[in-house]
Amino acid sequence: MLFKDILKGKTSQLQLEFDLLFDDILKNQTHNGDLLLIRLNGFYNPEVHTWTNLSEKLSPYMIGPNKEGHSDYLHYEFIHNYRTTGIVTLNHPEYLKQHEWSPEREKEIDEIVDHESMTIQLEMLVYLKIWEADFFIKKLYQLARLCSGEAYDWHFRISESNRDKEATGTREKIIRKLVRDKLEKRYPKISQAIKNAYRTQIRNSIAHSKYSFLARNIHPNNFIKNDPASQLKSLTFDEWIEMFHNTMVIYNLIIRLFNQVDKLYEKVAFENNLLMEVRVSRIDPDERIEFYLLKYRPELNDWHWKRNHE
Repeated sequence: MLFKDILKGKTSQLQLEFDLLFDDILKNQTHNGDLLLIRLNGFYNPEVHTWTNLSEKLSPYMIGPNKEGHSDYLHYEFIHNYRTTGIVTLNHPEYLKQHEWSPEREKEIDEIVDHESMTIQLEMLVYLKIWEADFFIKKLYQLARLCSGEAYDWHFRISESNRDKEATGTREKIIRKLVRDKLEKRYPKISQAIKNAYRTQIRNSIAHSKYSFLARNIHPNNFIKNDPASQLKSLTFDEWIEMFHNTMVIYNLIIRLFNQVDKLYEKVAFENNLLMEVRVSRIDPDERIEFYLLKYRPELNDWHWKRNHE
């Protein structure tokens, strides 16, 4: 369940820092097209070299949804449905009062807890669709780079196994080290919200269905005595509410930020004959920097590589 009072409180705490993040990116990005590349999902696709049904050779440097973008849209539909239909009319203190036990309300309270437990299992799926999603993690990673004056990373890739040494990192490393810790000094509230929301042990227990519920407590069945990241033996439903609302507010404010990006670059497009330059940091076929033009199509509200005849 989503509580308006908690969402409003957390949004008011974080929104100013997200606005600061947006402003800092505009000031610090080392090329004016880098933020647009996050929105358009610039990516490197070496599989292009194996395609044999092409009339002309394509560059492995592409923009567009790719597999992770199509996946992101599917997950967005599910998450958006919950974030719009899962809001309850009660504020959180009023909701907690419903759990105040008395003998005559025992059956009613049991029904409330049963409904709450079913809702939390649905929220766990939403939680995974956010923190396990390649595209969401990629956006956080690229935003953290741009605000600190680093270039857009065309070669970002999440590691799929311990043997994958050329990837950017594991999901956990990227979220903790390359996003959260990187944002901590300048954007402490965003960093803390990520720390409060993203907990590896809980994510793993959900992903592997290793948990149980007992008396408004979540018991992750993956406690490991000698692992500092797996020390949690139980999590109250109210602690889950805190984690989940942090997650949803971060998710909502990322959507808000990219709505700002859309408005900004639409304005830039109309001021520049519908064109925008972007920078490609290549490693294929050799390491070099190149610049290309994108063209905006107002009728479709999208961008594509500018062709020579346009």
